[in-house]
Amino acid sequence: MSNLTTAAPSCRGEYGLNPTQIGFAFAITANTIWGLFPIFWSFLGKMPAVELVCHRIAWAFVFSVIIAVTRFYSTPQNARRELLRTIFQWRTWALYAASAVLIAINWLAFLYAVTNDQVLLSSLGYYINPLFNVLLGVIVFGESLRRSRWVAIGLATVGVVIMAIGTGEIPWVSLFMASSFAGYAMLKKKAKLDAMYGLLLETTVLIIPTLAYLGYLQSSGQATFATQHWSVDGMLILGGLMTLVPLALFSAATRRTPLSIIGVLQYVGPTLQFIVGVFYFGESVSLQRLVGFAFVWAGVAIFLYNRRR
Repeated sequence: MSNLTTAAPSCRGEYGLNPTQIGFAFAITANTIWGLFPIFWSFLGKMPAVELVCHRIAWAFVFSVIIAVTRFYSTPQNARRELLRTIFQWRTWALYAASAVLIAINWLAFLYAVTNDQVLLSSLGYYINPLFNVLLGVIVFGESLRRSRWVAIGLATVGVVIMAIGTGEIPWVSLFMASSFAGYAMLKKKAKLDAMYGLLLETTVLIIPTLAYLGYLQSSGQATFATQHWSVDGMLILGGLMTLVPLALFSAATRRTPLSIIGVLQYVGPTLQFIVGVFYFGESVSLQRLVGFAFVWAGVAIFLYNRRR
């Protein structure tokens, strides 16, 4: 089983870090990439969100197949047999089918927000998401929180509520993003495969309906791929690779780090999206959103300060 996941003891020996520290670094990196993602997708103009999601799935599938096959043939034969035994269990496919649906919903909601000039709603969704993660960590996995961390979560909750009120309406996009990704994180915590093999199974589950829809667009003359400038095709392909990198880091982080810590670290992503939405996309921001932003980061500061102590 050690070959199905990254062996924590060897990481400690090689890098001088324990598994939690490595997971911490993975989570920070993944959320930084996600925070800057709206800039990348904005280069594709006003492509429909569904078409963008399908290209993310299709090209992520291609890259995950290449990486997984390369890794498979570089592992010992005993490890291969154990890996195949795990993959061909129905419970494995059930878990990854569920996680695939949840991540597809999350991608669709996110790209809808980006392509409709609602990056701040996307940011709000990811602010709400860690609260779901912390709740699931306590209820499902029995993780405990110190009093200072409850104070941190309380402040963040107040900030999220203030920002939600500031939108003036029920932020459905934000709620879909938050709930889908929290459920995805919970399922990944239960996963037996390592990050890359897990991503391969998830994209495999989604690839048939994805190719069917892209084929329909191509045959009806509505497709963007291979009909625009070559740079657009290159961006769509690169989007598949860029999709894999933070997901792989996030999956690896959830294997090493308590979900309650993962939840709070996920405020890095929405904060960057908030900054991108205001200063890059020029979206207006109300006083209520700024106050909510201050509450959230006060909570994060308390959490990180106590963790360092």
